[in-house]
This record gives sequence, C-alpha cells and structure tokens, in this order.
Amino acid sequence: MNLRSCRVTVSDLQGVRHTVEVTASSVYEAVARGLIAIRNQEWAGDIADGLNTMDVAVNTVPVLHSVRMQDFRKWLTRAGGTPREVTQRNQVRGVLGLNKDATRP
Repeated sequence: MNLRSCRVTVSDLQGVRHTVEVTASSVYEAVARGLIAIRNQEWAGDIADGLNTMDVAVNTVPVLHSVRMQDFRKWLTRAGGTPREVTQRNQVRGVLGLNKDATRP
C-alpha cells in the first residue's frame, strides 16, 4: 500500500486532545503510530482503551508550484492555444478584473 501522511488525534483521560503527524499505509497503522508517538510525550496523560475514539485525517501530499511573474504575464497575454488554455486564461483575466487585451496584472 502507499504511505500517506496522517494527522492522528485522541483525548487523554483528563480530556486533553493530542494530535500528531504520522506516515502510515493504513488507518490502523496510523492509529498504532499515533498512539506510540503520543504516549512517548510527557505532556500526554493516559489514553483510555474501549470506547475512546482516535481521529485519523489523511493529508494529501502538498505540492509547491513556483511561477515567475514574467512567465505569468506572458501566459496571460498569449493569444490562441487549445480551447482549455483559452478558457483558463479568460478565467484568470476575469479574476484579475482584466479584459482579454490587458497586458499587465
């Protein structure tokens, strides 16, 4: 299975919620890794078994895109292209409050 970044949260016996980030290939592995990580913290109290619930939020992998402003302006003022590209440019121009012929955001 693929590894996923997960945020695991559980409340201790005093009602304090603890959250930890783990990497796991299943929900149950995330629970196990979360339990170990939280129990190893001195601030965490005892965690009840039984009906206590552990929340596991699976995070998508963050992706960073870097775009130079000159490339953005060039793309924005470009004419033609595929219908999808033309639609995307017109949408972005609309967001910026520009008409189709605008040259600078």
